[in-house]
Amino acid sequence: MNISIKLRQTCLALCCLTFLLSCKSEPKITCDVIIKNGHLIHLEDGSVSISNILITDNRIVKITSDTDLTTIEAKSIIDAKGKFIVPGFWDNHTHFRGGDSLIDANKNFLKLFMANGITTVRDAGGDLTSSVLKWRKAIANNELVGPTIFTSGPKIDGPGGTWAGSLEVDTDENISKALDSLQAIPSDFVKIYDSRISGENYIKVIQEAEKRGLITSGHMPFTVELDATIDAGIDAVEHLYYIMKGSSSQEKEITQQLINKEIGFWDAMPLLQSSFSDSTALKTFEHLKSKNVFVVPTLHIGGVLSYLDEVDHTNDAYLEYMSDGIQQTYKGRIDRVKNSTEQQVADRKALDDFFGGLAFKLNENGVSLLAGSDSGAYNSYTYPGISLHKEMEAMVATGISPLDALKSSAYNGAKFLKQDADYGTISEGKIADIILLNSNPLEDIRNTQDIFMVLSNGDQHTKADLDNLLNSAIAN
Repeated sequence: MNISIKLRQTCLALCCLTFLLSCKSEPKITCDVIIKNGHLIHLEDGSVSISNILITDNRIVKITSDTDLTTIEAKSIIDAKGKFIVPGFWDNHTHFRGGDSLIDANKNFLKLFMANGITTVRDAGGDLTSSVLKWRKAIANNELVGPTIFTSGPKIDGPGGTWAGSLEVDTDENISKALDSLQAIPSDFVKIYDSRISGENYIKVIQEAEKRGLITSGHMPFTVELDATIDAGIDAVEHLYYIMKGSSSQEKEITQQLINKEIGFWDAMPLLQSSFSDSTALKTFEHLKSKNVFVVPTLHIGGVLSYLDEVDHTNDAYLEYMSDGIQQTYKGRIDRVKNSTEQQVADRKALDDFFGGLAFKLNENGVSLLAGSDSGAYNSYTYPGISLHKEMEAMVATGISPLDALKSSAYNGAKFLKQDADYGTISEGKIADIILLNSNPLEDIRNTQDIFMVLSNGDQHTKADLDNLLNSAIAN
């Protein structure tokens, strides 16, 4: 045989062997789901990369930018070309409440959250804890469609507290028993309310919770200074009244007037607003940041309630999802506005505008914000689901960047509840709570509503699925 022919045959054999060996060295990767060629938004820095996300057992097992996917086999393939990928949205301040007659109405809210891509909610205190725990278990077992629920259980307040179901404390023993009962639930954080609790017991609750390693958030009695609350160990401040108080150059004097009962809560508002000091505020912001305290601005509900005298909500699209019972709870705030003087209405609007600027300054100075709607019974026309998107819009309207507004939802929410090992970013090893958007929310925050698909709890919800879920939520 010709030597050249033998050489060619040998080369061919070697090539075949090399090919076979290379095939053996790259075994097939199998997964449950692959999301192909999507624009992955990295919330850590706002960068965007074309990525493929491999999911198995509801966990992200691999993220790759490799365009060659021939070695990957998946039971389900999602073509995400042209889509933008973010973590499932978190509403960091919601309420399930209103008593036994409103259990079904509150359960209906779960559909509204999911239809809006909100895969996690933080229930900031209510009187339906047993129902919330049942829903949470059913959702985890895929027996009910709804978001992951982190709950505080009942709020802690003083004797005769405003909200039904609150744990009322006025002694060290009461405080210890209240925290024992919350740990027995177990609650995910402690929520403190300010309607009746004394300043002294408020600080004691925070300090005792801190000793137990519990996460705390709350309102703050105006008889307490903000620095004292921060130093006691509070983890999140709900609403901006208390940040404004801590930013006043006259906080100490105004606090003493409140202790002496010379003025009340609403009387203090214009005094605190007019004595806002940039230098005091900067010290307060630095204190919040140094102690890793989160702030929940709740701007959207502030705007809604401030303009109840001007805006007719009777044709709101989301009103049809609110039962008659829920709508009846709106009456208290509506009547309060009707009975207010012109000056009181004007002051509330001025305060709402002031809070927008304060939220911007907090963010600008590195204080971590949490996007929360404060939706639920009694909070008039602040609808579960859609209001979280409106909250992020309100943040951006103040000058906060769309990226930071997005971070205030899942990214910061997971950090606050110490759940960032599982949630908050699209990263390998984390739970696959994922939203696919048709358009880029970094360009326009309203694009968070332009949902293509929701992945949550191992299920895929298409836009058609979400529309059907929304339709099924129409109140009877």
